[in-house]
Amino acid sequence: MMASTGTTEAAGPAPAAADPSPGSLVRGWMAVCAVALGIFAVMTTELTPVGLLRPIGATLAVSDGAAGLMVTGPGLVAAVAAPTTIVVLGRVDRRAVLALLLGVLVAANLISALAPDFAVLLAARLLVGVSIGGFWAIAGSLALRLVPQRHVAAATSVVFGGVAAASVLGVPLATVLGDLAGWRAAFAGLGGLGAAAVVLLFLLVPRLPASEPIRLGQLPALVRSNAGVRVGIALTVLLVTGHFTAFTYVRPLLGDVSGMPAGIMGGLLLGYGAVGIAGNFLAGAGAGRNARSTVLAIAIALTAALPVFALAGTTPLGGGAALLLWGLAYGGVSVGLQSWMIAAAPRAAEAATALFVCAFNAAIASGALVGGLVVDTLTVPGAPWAGAALTLLGAAVALGARRRSPST
Repeated sequence: MMASTGTTEAAGPAPAAADPSPGSLVRGWMAVCAVALGIFAVMTTELTPVGLLRPIGATLAVSDGAAGLMVTGPGLVAAVAAPTTIVVLGRVDRRAVLALLLGVLVAANLISALAPDFAVLLAARLLVGVSIGGFWAIAGSLALRLVPQRHVAAATSVVFGGVAAASVLGVPLATVLGDLAGWRAAFAGLGGLGAAAVVLLFLLVPRLPASEPIRLGQLPALVRSNAGVRVGIALTVLLVTGHFTAFTYVRPLLGDVSGMPAGIMGGLLLGYGAVGIAGNFLAGAGAGRNARSTVLAIAIALTAALPVFALAGTTPLGGGAALLLWGLAYGGVSVGLQSWMIAAAPRAAEAATALFVCAFNAAIASGALVGGLVVDTLTVPGAPWAGAALTLLGAAVALGARRRSPST
């Protein structure tokens, strides 16, 4: 694991006891699963428009690029909400904060389901961003407080399995529901999922009093003083922006490039989801041993997958195979990068996570925006190439960091 290079880290929350009773360990893991469900709900809500882009655009009379604002908007809001939440609500019990943010998510999804026009839907999507940024910023580092140290790497993989599952399983399931019952039903279903997550959060997660509040000035100080955090932020921006430059428009890509029938896209995205979850747990196991090497491998795989889709995805069979490769490569991104950030700043895990979530969601927004510009002004097939250029830069950054620190 990489060593911290910073000097301004504040003491983080106390970890769970080193040798808990079996019952305590089980309760800790149940709490981890409840948090993972919550993060699955918020991230699925953020990304659901990816699978329903064209049906929503057709109903509300907007272009593919304009419909992409449903991803750009909440991503930008989430990037601001992540650091703001941990500063403004720094003294509030973490379980209560998570429940509040899930309540905001439920309301936003119900408004989305009833939206009479695109302006109302977009406003609801901005509200989603508040929930995403705040929930993820707090949840990302909770494994340290719920299970013993020897289980933290595995628990982090489970929590971030919620992020990976949202990208690669939640979106496909929402797409299938939207294809069968309409996109409004998909948002209503996500509202129900959020409500269930609130109930399980109160039943399974213990009270989590806040540690010493984080001051706003600590976040830029951590960036200035910690080279590992700076590299982690750069990698997050490049890899996630590159991915979402193409993935936001995966439905137009499958239709226009691969000639995929609309009726099978949801099922194909479920396959993408299955291999992506496998990628998440493979990356989690690797990141527990060496975060740098794991992120480098992910960056290389993602850089290879996007051109493969552009070149070999010109038929339904080729597009399906390329999409599965893409899902496997992207599945490990969240847990790999989160592990990088915690390894870089182990005594400031919540602050490092807030910075990571800020960068990750800003990158989702940037990717959707860049992809929209490419799709609307150039061609749909140009999106994977634009994304690959960014992930290639990410691979170069990861390789350079690895060479500078061979001991990690």
